[in-house]
Amino acid sequence: MNTANPKPIIGGGTDSAIYEAAGKDKILKERKKIGDIAPGDVAYTSAFNLNARYIIHTCGPEWIDGNHGEREILHSCYRNSLELMATLEAKSIAFPLIATGVYGFPKDEALSIALEEIHTFLLDHEKAKVILVVFDRKSFVLSEERFGGLEAYIDENYVGKQSRREYSRRRRNEDIYEERLLRAGFDEDAGAEPVETFPFEASKKLSLLEPAMDVNLDDMLDIEGMTFQQKLLSLIDTQGLKDSEFYKSAGITKQVFSIIRSNEDYQPKKETAIGAALALKLDMEGAEDLLERAGYAFSPTSKFDVIITYCIKKGIYDIMEVNEALFKYHQKVLKI
Repeated sequence: MNTANPKPIIGGGTDSAIYEAAGKDKILKERKKIGDIAPGDVAYTSAFNLNARYIIHTCGPEWIDGNHGEREILHSCYRNSLELMATLEAKSIAFPLIATGVYGFPKDEALSIALEEIHTFLLDHEKAKVILVVFDRKSFVLSEERFGGLEAYIDENYVGKQSRREYSRRRRNEDIYEERLLRAGFDEDAGAEPVETFPFEASKKLSLLEPAMDVNLDDMLDIEGMTFQQKLLSLIDTQGLKDSEFYKSAGITKQVFSIIRSNEDYQPKKETAIGAALALKLDMEGAEDLLERAGYAFSPTSKFDVIITYCIKKGIYDIMEVNEALFKYHQKVLKI
């Protein structure tokens, strides 16, 4: 994908780099046959020396003040490029962040537009692979209305809770250890050897690893509970969602969802379980329950998890919006 100059000449930035890599004389010859490309329109040439079949060329909008149709033109750049990709039966396409270089389009808005158009396209083209290449992560500004408290929330939950929980965990472990020593007849402060405070056989001595409460393992294993798959399908039915509505919103392919539906003991990846919770718009209690059935939990020591919990608590369920926040803080994004 090339962000082309409107005229059949070699521009700067990505345009120049692609011409150099593909063979500028050959590509310029074909480009001249196309002629001018209006902002938002697309055309294609052979890829020549590049490891690709085609180069799709589009001309992005030059940012003036946002009141001259710039956003609509940028939407057209992505939409028309993706439609042309489908027409050419290409399996994948790689985009730069169009118009954010010398054309000056604000990067945060450009990213939102790119993600929106890519997401819409992938809803109907599940097998297509779309790559978005972004160079300047620090320049992105998340929506103040939607994510205004995210940074403070991360500071409080990722740093504060991490420290507090680590401290309380150590204290709790120390208390449990001390309690079990005392129950075994060992006074650590007195420096005495373990003393039998009541008659007992060696085989019945209290192990320091023994659970503090009296629990029968057989009883625990007999407790009936829904698997991840059973709970998921129950929630989909309860909410009256079509399968396609769910798996597209969750970032799950049709093939993967078919496997989930047919396998009662399906073990998803954590990202898949999170995508499902977002698609179902579960509150924190519901999301935590669904993840537990998949064998996972949210951790205050994971910045990824803190961002996800922030989005759930704020009612931000759109996977593209969630990915913007994850991207901003250098976290792996969810599949779409």
